[in-house]
Formats: sequence, C-alpha cells, structure tokens
Amino acid sequence: MTSDLPPASAGSAAESDREPLDVASLILRARRQPRLKYVFFWGHREPIRGVDASCLSQWYPSPFEVDGITYRTAEHWMMAGKARMFGDADAERRVLAAAHPKGAKTIGRQVRGFDERRWVDERFELIVRGNVAKFGQHSDMGAFLLGTGRRILVEASPLDRIWGIGLAADDERAGDPEHWRGLNLLGFALMAARARLAGAAGSGASPDSTASAGGHDRAVSESAPAPSSG
Repeated sequence: MTSDLPPASAGSAAESDREPLDVASLILRARRQPRLKYVFFWGHREPIRGVDASCLSQWYPSPFEVDGITYRTAEHWMMAGKARMFGDADAERRVLAAAHPKGAKTIGRQVRGFDERRWVDERFELIVRGNVAKFGQHSDMGAFLLGTGRRILVEASPLDRIWGIGLAADDERAGDPEHWRGLNLLGFALMAARARLAGAAGSGASPDSTASAGGHDRAVSESAPAPSSG
C-alpha cells in the first residue's frame, strides 16, 4: 500500500500525540517519528506459560461476558454482533453455540440481510468494544495489552488485507506502513481498546463499561494462520 499523502507538516503537539487509528494517520506519524516501535502478531495458540502476543488474536481462547452473554472468543463476539446488526437471530444463536471461532466466522459470513456499507461503517467500533470487554475481564491479558504502551499493534497476516496488513512479520515491508498491503483494522482496534482501558484505569471506571451494545518488537506468536475477517 504505497502512499500518495502530501509531505507531513510539523503539526500541533496534540496531533502528534494522538493515537493513529488508520493507515493514513500512521503514515503521517511515521514520517514525524521514524523510529516508531511495532508489535507484530498472528496466530492464536496459548503459550505454555504466561501471556504473549498471541492473546491479541480474535481467535485466542478468552471467554468474556457482555450483558449476560458469554462469548468464547472475540471472533464469536464479532460474528454475533454482525448477526445482531442485521437482525439475523438464528445466525446469532448459531454463532454463540459454535465450539470454535472458525465455525463462528463461517456462520457470520452467511448472515442474512447483510449490508456492506453499514458493516464497513460500524465494524471497527464493534471490534473495539469487544476487545475492551475481553482484555478488561482478563487481568493477565489486560496487563499485556497495556504493557505495549504506545507501540503500534500490527496483525501481520499475509492473507488478510482488511484486518491485517497483507504481509508477514518477516517481510521487510512490514515495518513501513507506506508499503502495507492491508488496512490493519484489528491492530488499530486493539490500540483504541488499549487507550480506553488505560483511561478507565486512570479514572477508576469499569474497563468494560462501554462494551455493551526506532525499532520493532517482533512479537509474533505463531506462524499458523488465524485470520479474523468479516
């Protein structure tokens, strides 16, 4: 994804400090701060001990509850939310019953009444809310996410050009957003969730209260694919 953005101006301090939540704003940030640090992830297998970057995957086993409903993974949340968005109660029920996120994803792709424009408009906020709940209800994973600080979170999936960057972490282009081949929506959604969790921690608010309705940290958890598409 090469950029045709104009040369970056100095900008205000507030603009420079704002969390980039799309590729265009990240490119501007990278031009101002060429030594940005990145955390690359792809794959969802649990480590033998502790928590690593695999917890950032939508498929990572991490049950959480919102409004009395338990979601096995963030992928289940995403696909159930997609079904709710378009009024497909049967698909929602089947997503929630799916034993594996792959099954939830398959059902989510068959939602009746699907409207692409509405989905594109609303999908990002849906994923942010789900990850606020997921990381807010698992203290170890929440600590990992907050511990990434201001690093840029990147789903280094060579297969996914919507939720990932369309490149593997070991591709030399992965460290330069001007050359990404995808939108990295999951990475940016995780960064937005991280900011909300950090804000909640600072204010003492419930972290999942909004859930309802110059180098690289190459923290790649797995080489096995775990695409989290919509």
